[in-house]
Amino acid sequence: MSAAGTEERGGLEAAVLGRLRLIRERWMRGTGERGTSAAFAGPPHPPLPEDAGEVSALQTLPIDVQLNIMSFLSPQDLCHLGSTSCYWRAAVQDPLLWRYFLLRDLPFWTSIDWKSLPDVEVFNKAFSEDSDNVLHDYMAVYKKSCPWSRRSLKSSRPRYGAVTSVLLSLGIRAEPRFAMFGPGLEELDDSLVQKMMTCPEILLVAGLPQRQIHGIGSGVSFQFNNNQKFNILTLYSTTSVERKRARTQQAVAVNKMFYQENSIVGNQQAVHYSVIAEVKKVCEVVDGFIYVANAEAHKKHERQEELARILAMTDPALGPPNRPLLVLSCVSHAGVKRIPCVYMAHQLQLNLLCQPWMVQDAVAATLAGLLNGIEWLLEEASCKNAQ
Repeated sequence: MSAAGTEERGGLEAAVLGRLRLIRERWMRGTGERGTSAAFAGPPHPPLPEDAGEVSALQTLPIDVQLNIMSFLSPQDLCHLGSTSCYWRAAVQDPLLWRYFLLRDLPFWTSIDWKSLPDVEVFNKAFSEDSDNVLHDYMAVYKKSCPWSRRSLKSSRPRYGAVTSVLLSLGIRAEPRFAMFGPGLEELDDSLVQKMMTCPEILLVAGLPQRQIHGIGSGVSFQFNNNQKFNILTLYSTTSVERKRARTQQAVAVNKMFYQENSIVGNQQAVHYSVIAEVKKVCEVVDGFIYVANAEAHKKHERQEELARILAMTDPALGPPNRPLLVLSCVSHAGVKRIPCVYMAHQLQLNLLCQPWMVQDAVAATLAGLLNGIEWLLEEASCKNAQ
């Protein structure tokens, strides 16, 4: 997080502590009033019970200690805490508390998807206690976006393995095909594709390269969890010789997958990309896409241009509009400072896309995070084909 973001969170923490003090003072007094003063802005809390003066030992701890204890609790645990008394219900429902947790935890989430991405205003807007309480239910935003909640929702859905087992028992051996492209394939110090080809304990290669497009891409079949086979057609920006030359000269290789079309929007010139004929044929037959983004924070990125190329590949004119997009937010190795996946989703403006998408943190050197992304992609492709 930036220095400005750290300062913002510090101010928010002070505000949270102030709100908790007011809540406790109100409960300690045992009054039945709904509000304390104009300074205590926000949604009204339920009236206090008659025995509000009876407080627990935990409730009498210093406010900063209470906040520290709550910081170690999961969203589920916080909700359970809120059910123990009216005091804790008021405390854990405070919107500023949840904004504090959101800004604190969001940079450490390893995935986000099209259903759970929080609005950029949630963490970019200047802190204003009154307007925040009116505009955002931060508790709802946190519960919708955090990995714990999304895992709970996922556990209620049929497992992908069970679905594929039924298909295999019926003799249906469909092999989903995905087109993989993006700057993370070429700019990182460690090669994601090479690691995928040489780590059978993580991802088993089930078939040798099947096709090439003028030396730009090749298709390889893999086996997921010793069960479902799928094919990845890797599309590089240009040939391996030209990519190596560009790296040696620290230059940017010309991307041969796309050609640029300029148009005038208003008084400004807009950049629009289309894919070459050979890549177009690939886009017409694949079941989904894998975009490998360079998530290394110390490198310069052209996200607007990246979005234009993603839109060109996923153009609804080239195939069904609901084909899923997996964005692997990739770094070379675990020690590299990365751009958090939520920030990556906003930088790429993935909210402009029409199809399902997910951003998954990944590490090229170890393939960490890759299988989580592949599992989501296979599930989404299976749902698409079933519709």
